[in-house]
Amino acid sequence: MSNQQKATIIRADDCDTVEEDWGRLTWYANASIGNSGDMTVGKCIIKPGFENPLHSHPNCSEVLAVLQGRIEHVIEGGKSVELNEGDVITLPTNLPHQARNIGQMDAVLLIAFSSADRRTRGEE
Repeated sequence: MSNQQKATIIRADDCDTVEEDWGRLTWYANASIGNSGDMTVGKCIIKPGFENPLHSHPNCSEVLAVLQGRIEHVIEGGKSVELNEGDVITLPTNLPHQARNIGQMDAVLLIAFSSADRRTRGEE
């Protein structure tokens, strides 16, 4: 029993929320919160007509699931793909990408990264 790991509970008030002009990031699990040593999980909200900056993650891959709304995701040298509710995109390490809300309501995205210390390059 001494090697048994224990569950970690984080209450809503203990999550890390970052407000941006284009929307909001809420982090549910990562190293800085202290409840994960191997991944980052969060929610991204992008306001209608707005986009996050073109960026990449040099130390992890990302999985993004559209929970609500419609986005246009720019990938692979300017190629874009439309994603709707229920669609999922997997982004490898170092791939520049950017999401733009093309719908009439907030786009709500579940995001997960393969590192508890997600790094971002290019995001202002």
